[in-house]
Amino acid sequence: MTQQFATEKIMNANESTAWKQIGRRKRAGILVPLFSVYSQESIGIGDISDIKLLVDWCAKTGNSILQLLPMNEVGSIFCPYDSMSSFALDPMYLCLAQVSGARSAAAKKSIAALKESFGPGRQYVDYRIKDEKLKLLWDIFSAGEGKISDDFEKYIKANRYWLEDFALFKYLKTVHLGKAWWDWDAPYKDRDPAVLAEAAVLHSRELLFQKWLQWQLYLQFQQVKVYARNKDVLIKGDLPILVSRDSADVWSHPGYFKLDFVAGAPPDMYCAKGQRWGTPTYQWDAIFTDNGAYLREKLVYAENFYDILRVDHVVGLLRIWSIPFNDPEENKGLNGFFDPKEEERWEDHGRSILSFMLKNTSMLLCAEDLGTIPPACVKVLKELDIPGNDVQRWIKDWKIKHDFLPAAEYRPLAVSMLSTHDTTNWAAWWEYEAGTIDEGLFIRLCQGRGIDAQRMIAELFDPKRSKHGRLRWSDTVDTTDKLVAVLGQSRDQLWQFIDLYENSFGEKEKLWLLLGMKGRMREKADKALISAVMKEVLATASVFCINVITDVLYFFDAVEGDPYRQRLNTPGTVAPVNWSLLMPVSLEDMQQEKYTAALRKAIDASGR
Repeated sequence: MTQQFATEKIMNANESTAWKQIGRRKRAGILVPLFSVYSQESIGIGDISDIKLLVDWCAKTGNSILQLLPMNEVGSIFCPYDSMSSFALDPMYLCLAQVSGARSAAAKKSIAALKESFGPGRQYVDYRIKDEKLKLLWDIFSAGEGKISDDFEKYIKANRYWLEDFALFKYLKTVHLGKAWWDWDAPYKDRDPAVLAEAAVLHSRELLFQKWLQWQLYLQFQQVKVYARNKDVLIKGDLPILVSRDSADVWSHPGYFKLDFVAGAPPDMYCAKGQRWGTPTYQWDAIFTDNGAYLREKLVYAENFYDILRVDHVVGLLRIWSIPFNDPEENKGLNGFFDPKEEERWEDHGRSILSFMLKNTSMLLCAEDLGTIPPACVKVLKELDIPGNDVQRWIKDWKIKHDFLPAAEYRPLAVSMLSTHDTTNWAAWWEYEAGTIDEGLFIRLCQGRGIDAQRMIAELFDPKRSKHGRLRWSDTVDTTDKLVAVLGQSRDQLWQFIDLYENSFGEKEKLWLLLGMKGRMREKADKALISAVMKEVLATASVFCINVITDVLYFFDAVEGDPYRQRLNTPGTVAPVNWSLLMPVSLEDMQQEKYTAALRKAIDASGR
């Protein structure tokens, strides 16, 4: 596809107002989890002021989109997709030095001491920084008690829809020692109006503190958005489709959720048991009884900070994998079902929600349409002209050639990328996953056909190149006939095995040829290979190309050690290493020419 075709497609888009605001041209961008970066001024975790340094880096490299992971306040597992609120931002991202009232000698001394305790040099975020920041913020707030400005009052009134409930939720969670809201004392759990009203009066100071934190976040983020606009950099936010079961949203609007179920994903070639996320699914009919205020207000608040908004797991708006709440957690997503169950309803269901969103925001919407995607989802996104995601490792002809698509055949109205925050980085994918299948899935398929899985693993796969739960095919199994002969059943019976084989055997060799690499295929991703694949993804027909910061740092050969350890998240797991990876380079160092020049040249050459 040509760039001209992509531009013509955008000009005809239903989102023409949003496209006019951001300009109709191909763009490159970078995806950065704010918690993963640090500067000389940040304390223990990247903060909102660090976004300005990221914007500066974008301007130097030719990137004109800066995408952030969700900034909403998180719970104890610090997962940005399992937040306490669809609205409230997390105070751990506040820049302490820029908080109102932080200029006193006492505050400056405390900030300096905190910076000393949480200095750089770690591989993972020490999330104790959040509580330490909150203690200091309480001291700053208390020192200015009673000073409620007109602007602060206006902010409270403008956000009354969600802010009052959120502040009360946060206070009551503290009173109940962090317990989930369904384990609170009955009057609070069941939202007794008189008891809640009394609590709001008696503890107005604590509630005001929560509102003040959100106001400070609002002020700092607004400044960043203006700064980015002046540098011609667009900020792309992320709206998680779901919210934590233990959230202010669910506590204040329980009728909007199906609390007998949790969301997840069905089994696939990467997760043999599927996934169980633990977040409740929506009662959409109830949400729209008041004209969709809950969804509309989310969009209204997000507009304060973002130019573009990623709609997480967009297929879940058509139908979502729903798992009974009481199903054992070890089953993950095995016993789920699609809701709505009737496939004929999916298209209209998704179209109505997305159309509502388009009508109620000036932000450009982009859809995360990864996973098992039904034709209805493809149709609706195309009809509404909402860009989806094209991840390089999955953009293939899966049915006929079983090979990667060249750059020109990516979707024009899409965001192309090498990796996502939920995958391994590209270097780790190349070394450990390309040319492999999921071991758990293979064992489950064998059990279903009465085949000895362990014997088949020994005969079909290369143990030296099979790691991290991935099975790499042996070079000797170089035809489907050999595969069928070893498995010992008919081709019709073994169609799932054949499908897995055809789409994974020789995967590395196929991509090596597509990239035009010279010489013998190398097992590890060196600088030359990563440079070639980065240039390939920048050359795609997709209107946007946004790459995760880890892949960009590999492009600069700035990351050492096992690439498998450089992972932001492993879906379906809860672990300290999830959502806590720190980059090996400071934001100040990233401004140097050795971290800007080569990427600027590649982006300019791509026409972005």
